[in-house]
This record gives sequence, structure tokens and C-alpha cells, in this order.
Amino acid sequence: MIHTNWTEKPTLRTVTCKHTDAAKFLVSNVLTAGKTYEVKNETEEFVFVVDNTGKIGGYYKDYFE
Repeated sequence: MIHTNWTEKPTLRTVTCKHTDAAKFLVSNVLTAGKTYEVKNETEEFVFVVDNTGKIGGYYKDYFE
């Protein structure tokens, strides 16, 4: 259960959201294009960031620069 303490972990890096145009999922209510987000964890396909709700969410890497 490594995800339970991600909020206390130091930020790995920051990323900027480049778009919120999703083909399948609605992300425009939790991400803002042009805003910088703190990365708490990362996999090959996903980035886990602190989003606009203040919680950590996993999003495809193609939303970020």
C-alpha cells in the first residue's frame, strides 16, 4: 500500500499540463492546461500528480510536457 503515503513524499519533479482534450475520459475538471503540477510517482504509462482537487490522481503522460 505504497500509495497511502504519497502526499507526504517529496516531489520527484514538476510537469506542465499541455492539454485536457481526452478522447475517452473527462480530465478538464481536474487538470488545467498550462498549469504546473507536482509529480509524486511515475510509471511507464502514467504520472501521479496532485491535481486541482488537492488529491493525487493518475493520468496518461501525453497530457503533460
